[in-house]
Amino acid sequence: MYGIAEATAVETRADLAIAKSSHPEKVNAGEQTRYTIEVENLGPSDAGRVTVYDVLPDEVDYEIVGDDMQFVRIELDPGEAVLSEAGSMMYVEDGVEMETIFGDGSAQPAGGVLGALLGAGKRFLVGESLFMTVFMNQAQGRRKVAFAAPYPGRIQAIRLGDVGGELIAQKDSFLCAAKGVALDIAFTRRFGAGLFGGEGFILERIRGDGWCFVHAGGAHEERSLAAGETLRVDTGCIVAMQPSVSYDIQLVGGLKSALFGGEGLFFAVLRGPGRVWLQSLPFSRLASRIYAAAPQAGGRRKDEGSILGGLGDLLSGDRGN
Repeated sequence: MYGIAEATAVETRADLAIAKSSHPEKVNAGEQTRYTIEVENLGPSDAGRVTVYDVLPDEVDYEIVGDDMQFVRIELDPGEAVLSEAGSMMYVEDGVEMETIFGDGSAQPAGGVLGALLGAGKRFLVGESLFMTVFMNQAQGRRKVAFAAPYPGRIQAIRLGDVGGELIAQKDSFLCAAKGVALDIAFTRRFGAGLFGGEGFILERIRGDGWCFVHAGGAHEERSLAAGETLRVDTGCIVAMQPSVSYDIQLVGGLKSALFGGEGLFFAVLRGPGRVWLQSLPFSRLASRIYAAAPQAGGRRKDEGSILGGLGDLLSGDRGN
């Protein structure tokens, strides 16, 4: 008798190892190096239809112009591109083409429409526009494009490759970046920090290797915290930090200090290791001062020492309208 042979399912599986090296390993400014990408299949099955993407960040040349009302001027090589928030462009030279994209600007060709929708949804959650604008130099020579800060303060240039490729920033702080930088969302891990920390539960995560430009109100300061070192900061003065920095809140010591000290009820506590960027004038503080002094809101100005007061306004034609 002959038996009936049963089919046995064979599971195919491949384990790919990818290594990238440069020759020479160390180069000086202005020198060139060659990168080699090696892909090895560790088996046990053959691997087919394998595509490897190695997205290199654009190295942009920039200049930050101004003092308290700044803008950043970026010089693009032919074929080089930079992306920005919609509405932040100041000017572009002839030969620079603008393209509005849907999503966060990340270079993820495998994501398709679903990836673009996901990126746009994340940007919507952090209060940003659903669209971004890419500026690409299509001319033969170098061209310039400039982006302006939305309110008084300073523009900080940060090279993401120098800070581990990732930055956690407050919402609305991102201004522009080299193409290839992606924006994502980061959730505050502690409930108290999200509720009372001044930054909310959702922060902005900036990923990549190239240059990014963030805006801070007033003056800014960069601090480097050692492992275990803490820094107590006003809840609205945090601009950005590395993911290794722990973020929490702490009650202002003493009932009298909390009620009459003028610093609010909570401090933001930053614990190292890592780098943090601080601002001296949060936009919410500036806006509240302007709104409180507006006559429409019931505020009164000091009349700059004039003994005429409101009568001087009437004579000069300034009625606060």
